[in-house]
Amino acid sequence: MACIGTRPEAIKMAPVIRRLGESGWARAVTVATGQHRQLLDQVLEAFDLRVDLDLALMRHGQSPGQMAARALGGLDEVLGRLDPDFLLAQGDTTTLLTAAIASYYRRVPFGHVEAGLRTSDLDSPFPEEGNRVVAARLARVHFAPTEQARENLLRENIPAPRIQVVGNTVVDALVGVRHAAAGQAAGRDPASRAQSPGVR
Repeated sequence: MACIGTRPEAIKMAPVIRRLGESGWARAVTVATGQHRQLLDQVLEAFDLRVDLDLALMRHGQSPGQMAARALGGLDEVLGRLDPDFLLAQGDTTTLLTAAIASYYRRVPFGHVEAGLRTSDLDSPFPEEGNRVVAARLARVHFAPTEQARENLLRENIPAPRIQVVGNTVVDALVGVRHAAAGQAAGRDPASRAQSPGVR
């Protein structure tokens, strides 16, 4: 299961979701919290992604705490009903935090995409740095974008075998968009825009 909620999450998870769908060994289910409703829809259309379950949790004027409470309840219900083998979430948002906590409560292994980014100041950026730190304590696998991110995790006593340096998936997303644009310009099937060389 892949969980997304914001536009950046959708962009950076698009190549991962695509590759899982093409893998032949995984049945990928995408769940959206709806943390960024209209912005998320734009990205889904641009990357030709389909959301299997949309929790539609965003409410006008709600606080981060209210969003977190709604997301935790919604994700807990989905995890209990679908019982996935693994849950993936990206970044440092409320969606990431609640995905990590919900998976922990449901005993579903959790993977953090873009793990290990740190400022070492819980107030900057707020609440993102706190979200990252909590997710790191709960993740089974850490997909770090850089060696520096890996070093940050090692300093926090994350076991080295649980850390994989995979590069930044936004690069894969940009390469996929570039290939799509080239394909459209050459008159090829627009569906080819969904193809990506894969997550590094």
